[in-house]
Amino acid sequence: MQDTDFRKVRLEKLEKIKALGWNPYPASFDKKQTIADALGSEGKVVKTAGKIFSYREHGNIAFADLKDETGKIQIFFQKKLLGEDYKNLKLLDIGDYIGVEGKVIKTVAGEISIAPTSYTLLTKSLSPLPSEFFGLKDTELRYRQRYLDLLINPEIRMHFNNRTKLISGVREYLDNLGFWEVETPTLQPLYGGANAKPFKTHVNALDTDMYLRIADELYLKRLVIGGYEKVYEICKDFRNEGIDHTHFPEFTMIEWYEAYADYQRVMDVAEGLFKHLGKKLYGHTTLEVEDKKIDIGKKWPRIEMSVIMKEKLGLDVEKETTENLNAYAKKNCSGMQLLGGETKGQVIFAIFEHKIPQLLNEPTWIVDYPEDVSPLSKPHRSKLGWVERFEGYIGGKEICDGWSELTDPQVQRQRFTQDVKAARKDKEEAQQVDEDFLTAMEYGMPPLGGIGIGIDRLVMFFTNKWAIKEIVLFPTLRSK
Repeated sequence: MQDTDFRKVRLEKLEKIKALGWNPYPASFDKKQTIADALGSEGKVVKTAGKIFSYREHGNIAFADLKDETGKIQIFFQKKLLGEDYKNLKLLDIGDYIGVEGKVIKTVAGEISIAPTSYTLLTKSLSPLPSEFFGLKDTELRYRQRYLDLLINPEIRMHFNNRTKLISGVREYLDNLGFWEVETPTLQPLYGGANAKPFKTHVNALDTDMYLRIADELYLKRLVIGGYEKVYEICKDFRNEGIDHTHFPEFTMIEWYEAYADYQRVMDVAEGLFKHLGKKLYGHTTLEVEDKKIDIGKKWPRIEMSVIMKEKLGLDVEKETTENLNAYAKKNCSGMQLLGGETKGQVIFAIFEHKIPQLLNEPTWIVDYPEDVSPLSKPHRSKLGWVERFEGYIGGKEICDGWSELTDPQVQRQRFTQDVKAARKDKEEAQQVDEDFLTAMEYGMPPLGGIGIGIDRLVMFFTNKWAIKEIVLFPTLRSK
């Protein structure tokens, strides 16, 4: 039968159910035990509920598999226990929700089962579920109908449970360090805090254009200016850019800022967070990243960008001219596009991103970045033209990004202005000159360090699922 035929049959059953005086969609059910509880209650009477995933009838007995979020149990329907209600079992279908009450027994075949003395229809389903045996394998359908993916593929729910545990673990770790969790605006009069193209919208009540935030950095820094010494936010950010295996226009970020800390301190805290999450989720710090086993529990080395480029590429970027770096890029960085007009720092960073990350399997901090690509970072205390910025890499993948924060409002204004003028494909990706933020800085910002970590990237890392659609419950997809 086609799905439409199944639906027609179920609609006919629905009318029969109503004719019997049953309510096919009652408001509640007094569920006293979970199915996991029932499985451990042999010899006791239980009252539980769940979704039917299989049904088979043999004369005066019938069997069904009932599932809730804690597990699966067999329901052993018997005419001698149900009396006249037994015949109405024919009105149930796979996918229906039912409540049952009865003793937990062990069948002749040795399977723990509930032998109900009563059952209650809780929801009549109108569409048939995909076969559990064959599963829901169509990737596109899994993403578009995640509810079916979660029902048919229970291991998928475990990944999302781990996402929830991970976010809980982040909060637990930072709260214990004395950080305050805060909320900052999603709609902003000016975007900033990252180099990204924004989404633009219009607020009718104010008759003004606004932007969906691309980062929460500048508002969190305002809070530090306002007297908070340790703040963090877990929130949705929006960047009107491309979609690939690890990027979506809508994504979840955590950023935290600590007053009186520099980038060395921020790296210490971030490294501790990763180790904390490994132990919370798995009880250890050895994780799989693609096909590699990596121990994140060791001390992570901190290597200067210029040093690793000299070591791995034989390129002394501090001494090379911009022209020589451009020539190197054209010769050695296949597929990398330079627009022309890039500063030396931009070319250094482009070469680094093209050549180095895939070489960084063990947990590694890359530190000290060109000033030209880091408009919010504090100038390096001993290297002219460089800033105190870091990125964390594991398994060849960037995991986080942070720096000693720039606190000089005059230098910050200069950096914003330079970034607006810098060579890039889309001028909207530049940091904008945020006058309100600069005004706030002029009231005094203490020394501080900060970091941003993509929660989606973090989940991918800790679940070893390197496709963002696998770890976002309802991924953004093209309309059918």
